[in-house]
Amino acid sequence: MRIANLAGRAVLLVQDGAVDIHKASEGALDPDPGALFERWEEVRPLLVGLAGECVPYAERDLLAPVPSPRQIFAIGVNYEGHAEEAELAAPAVSGCPVTFTKFASCLTGPDSDVVLPPGMVDWEVELVAVIGRAAHRVPAEGAWAHVAGLTIGQDLTERITQWSGPTPQQFSLGKSYPGFGPLGPAVVTLEEFDDPGDLRIGCSVNGVTMQDASTSDMIFNVPELVARLSAIVPLLPGDLIFTGTPAGIGATRVPAVFLKNGDELVSHIEGIGTLRTTFGEG
Repeated sequence: MRIANLAGRAVLLVQDGAVDIHKASEGALDPDPGALFERWEEVRPLLVGLAGECVPYAERDLLAPVPSPRQIFAIGVNYEGHAEEAELAAPAVSGCPVTFTKFASCLTGPDSDVVLPPGMVDWEVELVAVIGRAAHRVPAEGAWAHVAGLTIGQDLTERITQWSGPTPQQFSLGKSYPGFGPLGPAVVTLEEFDDPGDLRIGCSVNGVTMQDASTSDMIFNVPELVARLSAIVPLLPGDLIFTGTPAGIGATRVPAVFLKNGDELVSHIEGIGTLRTTFGEG
């Protein structure tokens, strides 16, 4: 299933268009996209096989599929290649993932315009896991059962704010300007993937490839992240985990490359789709 937010209403995306979940369920399911994931264990069986009127839609009308999560976890330095390019020590698998947050007010849809703040704005394409079943102290072996589905996120970052200090640096603020969390186009449930742990991931700026990798290259994969995070913090239905970015960010290039007015950033993950983000002045 591909669950999306079409102009504020929960829909299933199918081959020929979108099916309104509230209407197709004759009112049994909430039209609010966020509410579906907060009640995921109850909702999921009702979504299977749900059919209704299929209507065409414009990509531009798709909004963030999880618009107001209670918690957003973001993982840093989770690909060896990114650790190497940033000249950072990769965390040991036996240790704890580097964890910060993005604030929910930064979330935006999969086809959006983002105002560039002053500074150096960089891209970081990421696989995002959406929690469907509450998780607290769950083992990695059972962690996929707590994931409703996967989507694409961009962890846009203004580097000057991020690196301001002294210690700790301002990761969460530098990554939470308005529009700095493009998300979508849909939450894709796990049965849609041959292997949800091995998906091609990448992005391009103005048609030039910047990142190209596989999610199988993660140091901590999705089940490990669910296990390590839930060992400390209860994960709630509808929570998001931005799982880290592969090599290819702008800040580590020589010379460094940052986003500018008029740029188009296209992010993609195999089996999920694309995000299209354009940048301009306020």
